[in-house]
Amino acid sequence: MSNRQIAIDLLEKLPEDMSLADMAREIEFVAGIREGFEELDRGEGIPIENVREMMESWTAA
Repeated sequence: MSNRQIAIDLLEKLPEDMSLADMAREIEFVAGIREGFEELDRGEGIPIENVREMMESWTAA
């Protein structure tokens, strides 16, 4: 499915009264998720152990 078709499908599912700014945020969110999956497919992901360590440092007080 092309990026254009993904955006069209997403827009068709959004509420009619949604603002353009909110629509743009939805598209940007989906684009970020797709980019993350593409990075994982290329082997550019971060091992879960590293993510856990990062999260611990974010929440440590």
